[in-house]
Amino acid sequence: MALRSLKSWLMPIISKRLLSRERLLLKRQSAERKRSAQNRPHVLHFFHQPGDPYSQLLASVLPKLLEKYKLQLETHLINAPSDSAVPERERLQVYSLLDAERLAAHYQIAWTFDKAEALQNASPTPEKARNNERQKKWGHYLGATIYYEGEWYWGIDRLHHLEERLNALGLCQVPYLGPLFPPVQYQALEHAPQGTHIDFFFSLRSPYSAISAAKVFEWAHQVGVQVNLRYVLPMAMRGLPVPAEKRKYISQDAAREAFVQGVPFGCINDPLGHPTERGLALMPFAEMHNAAEDYVKSFMQGVWSEGLDAGTDAHLQIIVERAGLSWSAAKDILKSQSNDTHWRAIAEQNRQALFSLGLWGVPSFRFENTAAWGQDRFWVIEKALHDQFNSDTSTSSSAST
Repeated sequence: MALRSLKSWLMPIISKRLLSRERLLLKRQSAERKRSAQNRPHVLHFFHQPGDPYSQLLASVLPKLLEKYKLQLETHLINAPSDSAVPERERLQVYSLLDAERLAAHYQIAWTFDKAEALQNASPTPEKARNNERQKKWGHYLGATIYYEGEWYWGIDRLHHLEERLNALGLCQVPYLGPLFPPVQYQALEHAPQGTHIDFFFSLRSPYSAISAAKVFEWAHQVGVQVNLRYVLPMAMRGLPVPAEKRKYISQDAAREAFVQGVPFGCINDPLGHPTERGLALMPFAEMHNAAEDYVKSFMQGVWSEGLDAGTDAHLQIIVERAGLSWSAAKDILKSQSNDTHWRAIAEQNRQALFSLGLWGVPSFRFENTAAWGQDRFWVIEKALHDQFNSDTSTSSSAST
């Protein structure tokens, strides 16, 4: 029987403290006291990658932010991130433009990608390299990011976290009616036609996948949509490097996003390696017993909010039985070498399917010809479903007349 290591014991205790909401608020208070003591103005540091659509989109809305809050802005041009930070650079270049255009339409921002600016400022320069180093020192790795007194915000869809903070500091210069770009998704839709389904690509080691898993199944049952589970191996288990600053930002950002979504999160026992392999090995078993959704939710809840170590029998048993499955049968499956080959083949098929959609990260979703990446992009799928339902209704009405 697998036993818990010292790391497995300590990680949930440490992560629960480091990622708690209370600690985040205390850090913000401490940063403000330090800024005030040094008599510094409120300054946003914007790290702008000229050829990046997300950077251009964020730049286009910063004047509105500066009108709303008493702030100063410093812009730092940077070079493109390293390969380790963006392992699928070509796919990112294509998808980021599509995604930025979706964001602009969603939030009714009058914006188009400026190819001239991208070409004019695309070449690396020593000054940009120095700004990249500053950004890395402060803890980030991408363009379209804002740094404010110890905390990072990526893209326009994280400005709501920043606005919450700025408003709490009393910096809003107008009556505060909420953020410029509020996050809204998992809304009630008309009941879907029978047979409607979406694909949910996820990794058991992805904190953003855990947030999605806590929301998407309940939503799907409410609107009558079937969720097809498409599990993949984590990037780190496929030999792709993940820089330290990327790991740190993702965990902290996921904690903020989980709080907004009302999803328990932060008492973590990282399932990298053996725990994820054991978890995925039981996916076909859970699907066979029509318990896959409950099993995924139980696993995610266990490792991302309860500190369970899925690499041990005692903790995996909790996860399995909570989903209504037999632990005795699960143990027999975990001993089977043929099962190992089976789930790995499915995970690889799912990865290839994800790549065929022009995506590579999780969580990702697909409805018919619409695919979107990110736990914060489910509204893209909702819109596609809504448009399809309306189109079907309109066609039916026309036919009946």
